[in-house]
Amino acid sequence: MNTEIKKEVQLTLDKNENDVIEDNEFAKVKTPPIKCQGIKTKIIPHIIENLDWSGGGRWIEPFLGSGVVLFNIKPDRALVNDINPHIINFYNAIKDGTIDSQVVKTFLIEEGEELRKFGLEHYKYVRDRFNMEGNPLDFLFLNRSCFNGVIRFNTKGKFNVPYNHKSERFRQHYITKIVNQVKYVENLIQNKDWEFVCKDWKDVLKEVRAEDFVYLDPPYIGRHTDYYNTWKDEDATEMAKQCKELPCNFMISMWKSNKYRHNTHLEEWKGYRIVDIEHFYHVGATENLRNAMIEVLIMN
Repeated sequence: MNTEIKKEVQLTLDKNENDVIEDNEFAKVKTPPIKCQGIKTKIIPHIIENLDWSGGGRWIEPFLGSGVVLFNIKPDRALVNDINPHIINFYNAIKDGTIDSQVVKTFLIEEGEELRKFGLEHYKYVRDRFNMEGNPLDFLFLNRSCFNGVIRFNTKGKFNVPYNHKSERFRQHYITKIVNQVKYVENLIQNKDWEFVCKDWKDVLKEVRAEDFVYLDPPYIGRHTDYYNTWKDEDATEMAKQCKELPCNFMISMWKSNKYRHNTHLEEWKGYRIVDIEHFYHVGATENLRNAMIEVLIMN
């Protein structure tokens, strides 16, 4: 990674003490307002350390997820995509000013009070409302009050994660935490040329140019099968094929192994630079998805 860009990223990680997590040599990583299984918060310092990009062109992410990598790298120009339209709608609402930190604060105070009074009944009410209307604020509320922060949809595209049974969830300090996260993203987006889209990942890769950098964090086979759509072995193989044909540098996050099994798709990346990272996933639908995991970064 260009030395000046790495210094700029580090300065941002060192500023604004609100809502940060402790990690290794880069110390502080900003967390996004959306939680998501497989979130890359803990490996941000490793991504920064291994990033080989001059900063020219666009930062391109075909699988945005929570947005944590984008919000910590902070490129001037970006094209980011996710197959889940609700994530894209949420960040586009911040981008166009429909949602800001004050709107989020007011909404969470009001809905949090209803949750305190009525618990499961109100959670189901908001979930039904979201599945009919798709309001980005409802999406945020559900993401922060559902079981273990999981994003999961059924085959009809309906959010179906159960309630976490924490009626006091939205206390003042928790609302402040989320509001600060939204404010951070809000300030970033105002000063950047970022495009948030919802399309097939293959269509995003068609727009890549030589000066760009592509970061890919695809769904993990066998782990994120109900995120919004399925990700199959043939998808992983096709992604490998297309990445090897890209005209620019790229980086891929992929799981290597845990105590249950090994990822056979790593065989497709022999001859590429691979860095191992061991960490623990805290977000997952079942306990066997919340465990120690050896993850890898693959680079050309």
